[in-house]
Amino acid sequence: MTEGLPNTFETGTIAIFAVTVIICLLIDLVCHNDDREVSFKSACLWSVFWIFISLCFGGFLYWQYDSDVASLFFSGYVLEKSLSVDNLFAIMAIFTWFKIPKGLRHRVLYYGILGAIFFRAIFVGVGTFLLSFGSGVEILFGLFVLYTAFVMFKESGDDEDEIEDYSTHKAYKFTKWLFPMWPKLNGHSFFLGKSTVEELKALPENQSLTLKRKSPFYATPLFLCLSVVELSDLSFSFDSVPAVIAVSKEPLIIYSAMIFAILGLRSLYFVLESLTKFLCHLEKAVIVLLVFIGVKLIYNSCCGLAERPDLEISNMISMIVIVTTLGLGILASVVFPEKKENRAPDNTAE
Repeated sequence: MTEGLPNTFETGTIAIFAVTVIICLLIDLVCHNDDREVSFKSACLWSVFWIFISLCFGGFLYWQYDSDVASLFFSGYVLEKSLSVDNLFAIMAIFTWFKIPKGLRHRVLYYGILGAIFFRAIFVGVGTFLLSFGSGVEILFGLFVLYTAFVMFKESGDDEDEIEDYSTHKAYKFTKWLFPMWPKLNGHSFFLGKSTVEELKALPENQSLTLKRKSPFYATPLFLCLSVVELSDLSFSFDSVPAVIAVSKEPLIIYSAMIFAILGLRSLYFVLESLTKFLCHLEKAVIVLLVFIGVKLIYNSCCGLAERPDLEISNMISMIVIVTTLGLGILASVVFPEKKENRAPDNTAE
């Protein structure tokens, strides 16, 4: 535990956090209850809104506690946001492969975020519990973060235009095994009742379709896509959670920072979908950040073992490095853009 931090948030702070998250989710659900495509302008405005909400909560932590707690929150928030970029690019590929219309993508992302909120709580709890065993575990966490940076660096040269075949994905196979499937999209429904499927089956264009199992309900390709997105985020959590935990070992600071970052991911997705070709060097900045976080975790652990906490890298330095590195990554993308040939993927999501 970092010196000076509260052992836990006060009950009032937890209540404000929980109520704020619930209200934000309800606002997003009400404002996006149709299947209209999210425009670039709308996504930018919503992104500003989510950032403003996060700044307000960080300001509240500063007022309620001190600048150290607020800096830890903002460091974790910015790091989670930056690490999420790679996952959002993966989700773009998933949507492309499943041929999900742009008007339905926010719905998938919304329910994907609900799953992320749940699983982040589990991972943060397990991670902080493991760190309580001492500096040896912190060094292992640091090595894992460095390994994640190495994997990202190794895969950064791969052909990004090649779309993965998600029919071999574990979530795809498990969902098709667990639920009987209706092979076509039907509005924004994740599931269809038996009577609805029978009506659809009677249509001339669907009479050639065969259903392998009879059931009171059938999953649609939209739910199949949601399952793949959810497992993608789950695997991403194994990389992001240790990195954010390295910023602060206080679970509630970690969790609140991650959740406020996650709340804005839906709007950020649509911004990145429009600007993906302009952020070609952002991944390199994220790799540098992971290296810094891994080294910091190992170095601070060694300082703890040597009983020299005065030599540890401070939280304020961490926040400055995180913000500066991301800023340089974005600046490099603007000054030195990469020119790539756009190719339309040839795929099916039967």
